[in-house]
Amino acid sequence: MNELYPLSSGLASRTMSKIPWKEILSFSPQDVVKLVVTALIIVVVTKVQVFSDKLSALLIALPFTSLIAMIWMNRERPDEPERIAGHAEGTFWFVLPTLPMFLILPWMLRHGWSFWAALGANCVITVVCFWLTVVILRHFGTNLMP
Repeated sequence: MNELYPLSSGLASRTMSKIPWKEILSFSPQDVVKLVVTALIIVVVTKVQVFSDKLSALLIALPFTSLIAMIWMNRERPDEPERIAGHAEGTFWFVLPTLPMFLILPWMLRHGWSFWAALGANCVITVVCFWLTVVILRHFGTNLMP
């Protein structure tokens, strides 16, 4: 049973306890620069959306966050290319379960759903898709949630 439901076996709590939260939640000046650059991209894209929803969609579809994260990871640890490779591969697999949202959300909004109800439903759908992706890929030897 736990093989079918990997997160129900305490895996999530064991994984969470291994995370160095103190290190993650302490911010250096370099972290502040990362935060400002990332926030700036989001602000620019939302301002572009006022004039062109298609251009803002194109800008947000570009993997800015992943590219920036890989650049920062390379700057911090240039001698560990496997970390960046693992990040890129994991990003690929975790993007897939988000894709249905970009078709289902517009459909729901165009069919009378309120924004918050449609967004909430899509969050649930996305979590289910993430879980299915983890379970299915595990059967093919790819472990996204060790």
